[in-house]
Amino acid sequence: MLEVRNLSVRFGGLLALDGATFEVREGEVLSLIGPNGAGKTTAFNAVSGYLAPSGGQILYRGQSVNGLKPSSIAALGLVRTFQKTSLFGNRSALENVLIGLHLKARQTPLAILLGLPSVAREEKRLVGEALDILKFVDLPHRKDEAANSLPYGEQRLLEVAIALAAKPKLLMLDEPVSGMNPSETASFMAKLGEIRALGLTLLLVEHDMKMVMGVSDRIVCLSQGRIIASGSPADIRRNPEVIKAYLGEKYARAHA
Repeated sequence: MLEVRNLSVRFGGLLALDGATFEVREGEVLSLIGPNGAGKTTAFNAVSGYLAPSGGQILYRGQSVNGLKPSSIAALGLVRTFQKTSLFGNRSALENVLIGLHLKARQTPLAILLGLPSVAREEKRLVGEALDILKFVDLPHRKDEAANSLPYGEQRLLEVAIALAAKPKLLMLDEPVSGMNPSETASFMAKLGEIRALGLTLLLVEHDMKMVMGVSDRIVCLSQGRIIASGSPADIRRNPEVIKAYLGEKYARAHA
């Protein structure tokens, strides 16, 4: 579904990503892991159009997305969330999801200005769809509350709801459980299973190894901008290079 070939990203004299090659297969959950500064979010930013690659190719369903704007890439079905929660804080949860849905609205600006009946019908449809999405992420009771007033774990869920409103085929989640407590993380893991059941493919960047090992089909580990290992959770858990660069001997002994 997604092919990343020899991807490099340079910031001045710093090579943040050095010839990374990996693929995401349709229907799977693939996680990118590694220490801080390994190049995980840089890869995300390049794939989603927020950074221009210094070299290499990014193919989505066989089509090059190099040089496309983030909005154009999202329109193809590749949608992402961010490391830091990105919400319209003073807007209600419902309005936040509606903003995502309006990216797919069919009405023209002229029809909206004229107040045509079709505009009202579509608005009603979009509100119903937004409520369905809020129900899916277990937030229907928060529909009228401002996004910035929600507990942190629910803000992360609302961000996923906005991403789902954009009708993704491949959903990229950048550290989705960062800052969550164990209970919130467990709930989010269960929600990922439901999202996957919708037919979505998932690409994650995450530091929570319990979550990564629990939800991933395959894992790619980066260190200092290079891929040092890839494989199943079991393969990654016992890989000497991954243990040395990231997981540590204590983790390895605990999960031997």
